[in-house]
Amino acid sequence: MIVLQTIAVAFAMFSAIPVPQFDWNEKNMRYAMCAFPLIGAVIGAAWCVCGVLPLPGLAKAAGFALVPVWVTGGIHLDGYADTCDALSSYGDREKKLEILKDPHCGAFAVIRLCSYFLAYFALCTCVRFTPRAGALWALALVLERALSGYAVAAFPMAKNTGLAHTFATAADKTVVRRVLAVLAAVLCMGMAALGGWALVLAALTVLWRYHAVSRKQFGGITGDLAGWFLQKAELWMLAALCACQWGGLL
Repeated sequence: MIVLQTIAVAFAMFSAIPVPQFDWNEKNMRYAMCAFPLIGAVIGAAWCVCGVLPLPGLAKAAGFALVPVWVTGGIHLDGYADTCDALSSYGDREKKLEILKDPHCGAFAVIRLCSYFLAYFALCTCVRFTPRAGALWALALVLERALSGYAVAAFPMAKNTGLAHTFATAADKTVVRRVLAVLAAVLCMGMAALGGWALVLAALTVLWRYHAVSRKQFGGITGDLAGWFLQKAELWMLAALCACQWGGLL
């Protein structure tokens, strides 16, 4: 029962998929971040379904771009937008953290979101769906969430409030770090076996950038910064997937 509750907590927080509701407590939140990658598996499965449907090219590309938004409800995009606003302010650390808490959407957030979706859709039009590409992308979606969950348990927090702090505080950090590190390593090997070394490199590079930016600009990570990482990792891995296909590596 605790396992099911733990999965339900992860899906209730990080997806728009209806799940049974439970009161969050110490037991069912302890390993919730370990269940976070399962949402990537669901998105990957939906992405593959879209890929095999007999849709026109542009409709299929739109489906590829929108499936992650539909499944997650856009929660990570919200964090991406807030972080873009904060980084574009060029203010001090306190100013940036204040912007992250502001519920309003600034001009830079709108500009970056429009640019993001234009780039994402353009890359989706370039993807040639094959069973191998579908499997590789599904693993990539799981990998980015394993890395994100690992960061919550391993990276310093920017503040003692917020979603990331709540999950980090409730987590058994040692177990979460170990489980997600092993999962990430297995996923990286699986992706490499499918010819996706470029996607692995893209994800790890964005993770390094996430760590550097969060510490320098914010003093640690927040839930918004976690969303920023996921969206950046997804975009760069998608670009790597397209590059591998067009380069004849897949």
